Amino acid sequence: MATETLPKTVLLTLGRLPKSLELARALKGAGCRVLVADPFAWHLSRPSNVVDKCYQTPPPATQQSEFLDALLTIIKAENVDLVVPVSEEALHVSLLAPRLPERTRLFTNPHGVLWDLNDKYLFSRLAQSAGLPAPETHLATDPEAARLVRTTPCVFKPRIGCSGQKMQMLAPDTVPEELLTDPDAIVQKRVFGRELSTLTLCQDGKILAHVTYEGLVFSGTVAVCFQRVEDAPQVAQWVADFVAANRYSYFLAFDFIVDQTGTPWPLECNPRLTSGIHFMEHEDLAAAVCDPDNAPPVRLKPKKRFQEGHTTLLQVYGSVLEPKQMARRAGAMVTSRDVLWSGFDPLPFPMMTFSSWPVLKQVLFGGKTFGEAATLDIAWPAGMTKAEAVGEARAPEPISTQQTARTADPVNAHET
Repeated sequence: MATETLPKTVLLTLGRLPKSLELARALKGAGCRVLVADPFAWHLSRPSNVVDKCYQTPPPATQQSEFLDALLTIIKAENVDLVVPVSEEALHVSLLAPRLPERTRLFTNPHGVLWDLNDKYLFSRLAQSAGLPAPETHLATDPEAARLVRTTPCVFKPRIGCSGQKMQMLAPDTVPEELLTDPDAIVQKRVFGRELSTLTLCQDGKILAHVTYEGLVFSGTVAVCFQRVEDAPQVAQWVADFVAANRYSYFLAFDFIVDQTGTPWPLECNPRLTSGIHFMEHEDLAAAVCDPDNAPPVRLKPKKRFQEGHTTLLQVYGSVLEPKQMARRAGAMVTSRDVLWSGFDPLPFPMMTFSSWPVLKQVLFGGKTFGEAATLDIAWPAGMTKAEAVGEARAPEPISTQQTARTADPVNAHET
């Protein structure tokens, strides 16, 4: 990739997750200056030597306007060329699009497109309109939902939600009546089979990168140890057809159940990064993010198993009273490569417990899963509609932002 095509400065809008660090390493390897913004003062990416500067922002889940103002302040002060959302904050960050300086590109879909993909009810309709299989899905308040739950196993979940929060498995005739009065939830026919996930990077309907993978060890509903699979081409084809139908761009991730007939049934779409990024070669990934119009297809790494080692180890210890489960998890752990460890960027691995303490303390003392703890302050607020959010995306005076600058010592040398 020619140097002149590279954005000089890239801002990642979250740093606490391994996928943030993976992308930061890829971008730094391509010669980019990498900035990270996160509501946590300390996070996984802060001790990394590939991150040039870190900023602390207000949490978007409770202070959306202040969060957007803080990002805009960083973008203007640092002359940011490219802004890349990482996780659940993407839906908030997309509201910045009309306020960005002319030089700055936003690497995500428009807010309305993201909303429709995030909304599990609307996503189901999008899949059906593209002529693709999708599980029967109804709004919880629709009389058809009551009919469905009386006749077949179903899943109850929020229309906008993540990490399996508030999800319930429903058996016929055992459905609490109050669930069917929730206007912000759906009822979906439950599909049984093999659980697979995908991550795709696309540009104007063209696939630049794709990986299909499955979880081996889970924390709640989030896979923390996972392997690439190559025996489900029908899943990759479903994704390609969906992307082409509406000429989507940027990162799209899907969760599937593949039934006994081999039919892939999409459960939800996450239009953002997932753990699938760990399978992608850094050089190609950086080229596709920095210059998607001219990038070649992204190659996948030869290694097929990766893990968030610290979290996987906790899951192994947590199954000590279940010997078979413990042996299975331990077997997956010892055959998988850790996503944090890097010889050229060594500090994030040994400092993981300290730098991830804002997440870990919620898990250890708050009874939350890692997925819940990592997204609680960045997820979309329950009950907030798209219209209300757009109304929040006004352009007030930028506020000052607490800054943490990394110099020679990435841990202790900083300014506040």
